[in-house]
Amino acid sequence: MRVAAVDLGASSGRVMAAEVAPGRLELTEVARFPNGPVRLGGTLHWDVLALYRGVLDGLRAAGPVAGVGIDSWAVDYGLLDRSGALLGNPVHYRDSRTDGVPDRLHETLPAAELYAATGVQVLPFNTIYQLVAAAGSAQLGAARGLLMIPDLLGYWLTGARVAEVTNASTTGLLDARRRDWATGVMARAGIDRALFAPLVEPGQRVGELAAHVLAETGLEGPVPLLAVGSHDTASAVVGVPAEGERFAYVCTGTWSLVGVELDGPVLTGASRAANFSNELGVDGTVRYLRNVMGLWLLQECLREWGDPDLGPLLAAAAEQPGLRAVVDAGDPAFIAPGDMPARIAAACARRGQPPPSTRAATVRCVLDSLALAHRRTVRDAAELSGREVDVVHVVGGGARNALLCRLTADACGLPVVAGPVEAAALGNALVQARALGAVPGGSGELRALLRRTQQLVRHEPTGNAADWDAADRLLGRRR
Repeated sequence: MRVAAVDLGASSGRVMAAEVAPGRLELTEVARFPNGPVRLGGTLHWDVLALYRGVLDGLRAAGPVAGVGIDSWAVDYGLLDRSGALLGNPVHYRDSRTDGVPDRLHETLPAAELYAATGVQVLPFNTIYQLVAAAGSAQLGAARGLLMIPDLLGYWLTGARVAEVTNASTTGLLDARRRDWATGVMARAGIDRALFAPLVEPGQRVGELAAHVLAETGLEGPVPLLAVGSHDTASAVVGVPAEGERFAYVCTGTWSLVGVELDGPVLTGASRAANFSNELGVDGTVRYLRNVMGLWLLQECLREWGDPDLGPLLAAAAEQPGLRAVVDAGDPAFIAPGDMPARIAAACARRGQPPPSTRAATVRCVLDSLALAHRRTVRDAAELSGREVDVVHVVGGGARNALLCRLTADACGLPVVAGPVEAAALGNALVQARALGAVPGGSGELRALLRRTQQLVRHEPTGNAADWDAADRLLGRRR
């Protein structure tokens, strides 16, 4: 069976054609398009119409398909007026409009109460804070509907308005236990419940591609749009080729999403203090994770340097002394774009470390720092959830970065299995194929198919644990 997996990241989007059958899982990229922010009038936006154009072009390139699924980044949304028209381009989560908003909201809705209901870590760009920041604006006042980015694109393809639960769970507006909208939280935050669409679970049929979409893409109907793990991390966790339950995952890209897969949420005070999220996953699971500032640090360095070839830089970084300088990869000072090498050097200097003096040294500092962040988060996830971890799976773009994978193995003191790179698209395709009857079984069977068909690389830990302990202490963290 052939399905189209639309996979939208924070810097690019792509449409992948997947051939799925028992014993077979092949993925082909048929279209790729940029996804860059646009600043207008001091506000940072997504160019969502360009994204939709890319999706249509990709579906045309995919050819005949039995289904379509969409996954994307989380937290951002589009507002619709009473006629269903979009009220302006969605605001980008890196926009500064939410600065100071969490503290302001927590004066009336304490963070502990919010976490007890939603289980979502405090991040300034969470949807709840974006909506509080937008209160009183003309757009929000005119809005009669709100759709997360993949649901918005799905609405344009089918006319059906839904809210897929894995993406909805990142908003700070969903009850983590009931897998339903947290109406009490909405009321306390002054957010209109009527804006939100009915929830659907991955595997449900959303609708069929509209006649005008079929005409534009050349597809022959009926073609169903299927709900998948529409938060790309939810699809990526489906794409983790783990065996058994005792694993942690690092879903790498612009962010590193690091955690474990559980049957239920962890809503303790210790979990909240550690800033862990209980994001909902496929098949009733919970993605217990923390956001780590991922390859964004490296991407911004490369952009500042004029986008040089990464291969030679990684080779040179591998020859640099390890752990000579490290930074807190979760420092909010690194969220915004702009001159990342200078900010990294300044952070090192503040801790009394020699700032990196070459590009290779800066890259090594970034990768050592990310490995430290992975280590701390894996250990915290295991301790707070009670889930033992025997292996760490690195999926997504960072699985290609052998140095990052090796350093993560050394830092964690655990084997790292790298791959697949396209875990989100694979998870998207597998959920579709299962819903359409092409492959049977639960997550165990889907992951067994991944292990049989995807290229994986295993990295054993070889570093000195005492060195990583010392680096952790330098950043003021416990072992």
